[in-house]
Amino acid sequence: MRVIGANGEQLGILAIEQALRMAQEEGFDLVEVSPLAKPPVCKIMDYGKFKYTEKKKQNEAKKKQVVVQLKEVKLRPRTEEHDYDVKIRKIREFLEEANKARVTVMFRGREMSHRELGHKVLERVIADLKETAVIESAPRMEGRQMFMILAPNPRMLQSQRAKAAAQAAPAPAGGAPAAPAAPAAAPAAPAAPGGTEPGGSGA
Repeated sequence: MRVIGANGEQLGILAIEQALRMAQEEGFDLVEVSPLAKPPVCKIMDYGKFKYTEKKKQNEAKKKQVVVQLKEVKLRPRTEEHDYDVKIRKIREFLEEANKARVTVMFRGREMSHRELGHKVLERVIADLKETAVIESAPRMEGRQMFMILAPNPRMLQSQRAKAAAQAAPAPAGGAPAAPAAPAAAPAAPAAPGGTEPGGSGA
């Protein structure tokens, strides 16, 4: 097998017994890193430290990933106005957080014969969220439920990012220069004796 040392140096092609002995002498492990190569490649390393480093890298990568969630909001064909407003606010919050929303209208009993009411509810949702959402999956029936899936409007997300970037931008150093003060008014000339204007002739 081809063996790589703990510092990345090439140790050449060695028998497994020799490679194991070298690893043990350095207090490390012998790890096969490329089993399909000809000959297979092994590296002398601290395997525990290697696993810890790999796990740390994976956790950092997960933090940078944007996870889009699908959240469901349920309505009825005759949802009361207050409840409807609350649900619309919830859907808007989901979408503004870059998630998707499944909007479901649930039918019970004889309501199944009035599916047009479900369509009207979903059409109203679409109209109320036209600035925030786009339709990813059009309304359709599934058993006793009618549902659609909404995704965030790309323009809305772009506008949010632009606002966040503007707020994060540093303010100019020292702030805006102060406006110059207005010049003070010239003092009035004193009146001449006898009440005449300066430069005038006396009575």
